[in-house]
Amino acid sequence: MIVDVQGLRKAYRDNVVLDGVDLHVPEGSVYALLGPNGAGKTTTIRILTTLTRPDAGQVLVAGHDVVREPAKVRARISLTGQYAAVDNEQTGRENLVMIGRLMHLGPAAARRRAMQLLERFDLVEAMNRRVSAYSGGMRRRLDLAMSLVAEPRVIFLDEPTTGLDPASRTTMWDAISDLVRAGTTIVLTTQYLEEADKLADWIVLIDNGRVSLSGTADSLKAQVGGERLELTFDDEGSALRAGELLGGTVDRERRLLDLPSDGSAAHVHTVLNNLYAARVPVARVSAHRPTLDDVFMTATKNRTLERANA
Repeated sequence: MIVDVQGLRKAYRDNVVLDGVDLHVPEGSVYALLGPNGAGKTTTIRILTTLTRPDAGQVLVAGHDVVREPAKVRARISLTGQYAAVDNEQTGRENLVMIGRLMHLGPAAARRRAMQLLERFDLVEAMNRRVSAYSGGMRRRLDLAMSLVAEPRVIFLDEPTTGLDPASRTTMWDAISDLVRAGTTIVLTTQYLEEADKLADWIVLIDNGRVSLSGTADSLKAQVGGERLELTFDDEGSALRAGELLGGTVDRERRLLDLPSDGSAAHVHTVLNNLYAARVPVARVSAHRPTLDDVFMTATKNRTLERANA
């Protein structure tokens, strides 16, 4: 494993932020950390990148201990934070050359590496413009390019597409996918569940400082349930009557009945026939698979109930 974490703990006085977290990240994969605000995601990233010391546990990154060998860890990773860390008064090219020189590349090597990355992230046309004139998406692409100057084995991305418009977010997703195809490992935190669904090979949900769920996107969705059928009615009484006939969950406010389904047309046909025979008119029918939003809401709801009953 390129990142191997066992029994990670961190507390600030009486506030336990991480309480026995285990993470195992294969090389050349995208590993996503999800969780509500305050769950411990950013603290985890700070520990993995040597910015914060853990209280307990073993943390190895690229084979090196983050406490005993922080310099060796830093030489093999990069961190892109929630906000673009670029110099607005320099051009895009100057930003990249500056990072190259700080990474001990010679002047010619730094310029070559800058041009490679400008081409890779479609910034050649804007390379001689001050970064203050860049759009949010361009600044984010430049920020990611700067983190690649030293060709790190592991890139930590802390909410990399926060605040971007959909087109810029898609461009970033494409860039991240290209990096993984080239063999780079990505550890990603995000608030956009669609982002994790699209990019991640493995997803870990951290809640209240502990790992609540982990697995592939499909396996996590399967834990919530299979296909769902939603029936909407014109009035609350019809929704309640349909619930009595078919079971499922009634949302009285939305006049909606939610049913498990096998996804087949035959099941939909049977449900509608039963309601027609009972003279319960249906206004609208829709079918859907669980999303990561459903996983997130179900997991955090269950943890809330557990804490309330403890």
